[in-house]
Amino acid sequence: MTSDAARTALDLTAELPVTDLEDLYRDLHRHPELSLREHRTAATLAGRLKDAGFETAEGVGGTGVVGRLGNGDGPTVLLRADMDALPVREETGLPYASEADGLMHACGHDLHVTWLTGAATALAAGRDTWRGTLLVIGQPAEETGQGAAGMVADGLYERFGRPDVLLGQHAAPGPAGLYPHAPGLIMSASTEVDIVVRGRGGHGSRPEATVDPVVTAAYLVTRLQTVVSRELAAGESAVLTVGRIEAGTRHNIIPSEARISLNLRSQSEEVRQRMLAAIRRIAQGECLAAGCPREPEVTIGSTSPVTVNDAATDATVAAVHGEVFGTDTVFDPGPAMGSEDFPQLAVGDSIPYSYWFVTTTPPQVWDRAPGDTFPEKFAAVPSNHSPHFAPDPATIGPGVRTLVSGALAMLSTA
Repeated sequence: MTSDAARTALDLTAELPVTDLEDLYRDLHRHPELSLREHRTAATLAGRLKDAGFETAEGVGGTGVVGRLGNGDGPTVLLRADMDALPVREETGLPYASEADGLMHACGHDLHVTWLTGAATALAAGRDTWRGTLLVIGQPAEETGQGAAGMVADGLYERFGRPDVLLGQHAAPGPAGLYPHAPGLIMSASTEVDIVVRGRGGHGSRPEATVDPVVTAAYLVTRLQTVVSRELAAGESAVLTVGRIEAGTRHNIIPSEARISLNLRSQSEEVRQRMLAAIRRIAQGECLAAGCPREPEVTIGSTSPVTVNDAATDATVAAVHGEVFGTDTVFDPGPAMGSEDFPQLAVGDSIPYSYWFVTTTPPQVWDRAPGDTFPEKFAAVPSNHSPHFAPDPATIGPGVRTLVSGALAMLSTA
């Protein structure tokens, strides 16, 4: 038996303006904007929400957009899309490739904004079918982990009302047409760490008169790879990535310092703290062994918490997605090592939420990918943050339906 939410969602999205939404998606993709600089994207989204009948505010938490549509007594449901792009040079070859040099929507946030626009418009047009309040937000700075917390700190809930439930989704690699859900942990925590190694600079011809921070940094990079492989149990999932190393200005100058930037992924606070303790210990030890004149500077930067779905909320949303798209399209993928700042909107887990994925790899790309099994092909197709990441525009309609059906499952029936 099909639920009222599923039937209504199919009715409200039966005649989506797909061509218009595809044009919007291509426009957003051509004009990527970095975190907290999403001015054009925000203005575009705000204009669409106003046209749909939402009370709209801009500049929330920097460049955030909020749309509010009150429609009688009922729950308040928040739908969220992130808006920022990445400092990645696009290599997709698409006719609508980025026109901003060195910037790209390499994580699908342009698709997220398009989905949100379509869902908000459909729900507003079908407001005679539901009761409650819709909050839709275009969130800035997900990639830097600043956006969700920034909007909350700027009075998001005091100004526009506290939601009863949060819903969010993310484009992901995988054959288009799947909607992975997890009833608990679905994404990991992320922590950024910066290390400054202080040496003693000098001429490249006289290394004996210096303390070379480049050599020490090289040892550090190698030794840091043992934190996960040798200090955590095999069953503890974690990743430590050295994403950047910088030092020096000329071939024949030994610099005075080297800088290393790390990203950690962990699925428990206990593991995260053990990794941070190991990083501090290893940095101090290598600098001591090298005779550095000063201790290393270890700074903990942006941190995104684990994303843990409320089991009951996610079960409800997963069920309606199964009704709309078929039960074989919904499955539990287990927790991913990727991370999100979406949980910051839950304000210390005080608001239940459901967060899921929408697979977006074009069929021809998936079919051509090497490998015979799902994991082999999954590893081979372009993933988020790749310069080749190019979601299938055919997922625009389904991505709108996932949000519409999820919202209707949480709102009251008219």
